[in-house]
Amino acid sequence: MALSWRFSALADRHRALGSALEDWSGMGTAWTYAKDIQEEHTAIRTKAGLMDVSGLKKMHLVGPHAIAVLDWITTRDMSKVTPGRSVYACLLNEKGFFTDDCIIYRTGPNAWMLVHGSGSAHEEVVKAAMGRNCAVLFDDDLHDLSLQGPVAVDYLARHVPGIRDLKYFHHMPATLFGAPVTISRTGYTGERGYEIFCRGQDAPLIWDTILSEGAEMGIVPCCFSVLDMLRVESYLLFYPYDNSQMYPFADEGPGDSLWELGLTFTVSPGKTAFKGAEEHFRLKGKERFRIFGLLLEADHACGLGDEVWAGDRRVGVVTCPSYSAITGQSMAIARLAPDCAVAGTPLTVKGAETFAAKAHELPFDDPKKLKRTAVG
Repeated sequence: MALSWRFSALADRHRALGSALEDWSGMGTAWTYAKDIQEEHTAIRTKAGLMDVSGLKKMHLVGPHAIAVLDWITTRDMSKVTPGRSVYACLLNEKGFFTDDCIIYRTGPNAWMLVHGSGSAHEEVVKAAMGRNCAVLFDDDLHDLSLQGPVAVDYLARHVPGIRDLKYFHHMPATLFGAPVTISRTGYTGERGYEIFCRGQDAPLIWDTILSEGAEMGIVPCCFSVLDMLRVESYLLFYPYDNSQMYPFADEGPGDSLWELGLTFTVSPGKTAFKGAEEHFRLKGKERFRIFGLLLEADHACGLGDEVWAGDRRVGVVTCPSYSAITGQSMAIARLAPDCAVAGTPLTVKGAETFAAKAHELPFDDPKKLKRTAVG
């Protein structure tokens, strides 16, 4: 593992479960455990799983100019985000290309938290806040434990009054096992789930207690890699693994438009004043590819980076393959030529093996998002 400069308070728990703590975004992260990952996938889809996603970077922005900073660097209208709510947003560069995504939480009148992965959001925030009445604090003590799955709310309801009333993309302060936390109804699984933000010193207590008490309900610890299986089914992209930073075009620098990635929904209606906006709108209709799904005729996953062909023409690449033991389907997220990103288009996937496939609309699972938005 590369030298990590960020440390999880749960590192010893992950090692005990068989993880070698591979580096992600500067933090040793439990990519795998010493058990069948299909069991973890099944647990999250049918019961619940607990994951340590503390490798996500957390930044607090405080001050009267914080809203202006966030409104400029992201695609969302920050005036619509009231305290207790959050929003998924994208960041673009001057060329109108995607550079990062994030979730922004409004925690008070002039207080916000931005959570992102391995893109450039941190640098963009610091740059935009210079000379403004906006303090920026990188909070590496704040840990993020993600409890995802249909029984997550049943477990938390035992300890957190009002949790059933918490709406999708809303958050609330709470006390959990005597520790101060913020609970957000968000996640990266497509299931009804919750992220528990806590102090590093409280993370072991919360982790141990949920797994001990929740075992009878089927709650199990889950590694980071299970997210790849879940995100394929639920159309959740992971920078830079679905991007041209990983799969570059010949004679072109890295960069993908929101039109290509299917992320134009993150641009608030009527908003035109944000970094990269002019180029973003100019790029409409100039898509070189589209993110789309593949359904393969196979009883296992294809390979990461496998080529996609239509007849004798190479038309794309697999960015994230998956196989679900629950549905018996071999699926993938792919970058496809626009004319092939049509449901039902016959295709061939070529790598170490060759598979017949067809283009499939994303998401595969719960297209109306009824699970993650359920009430009660």
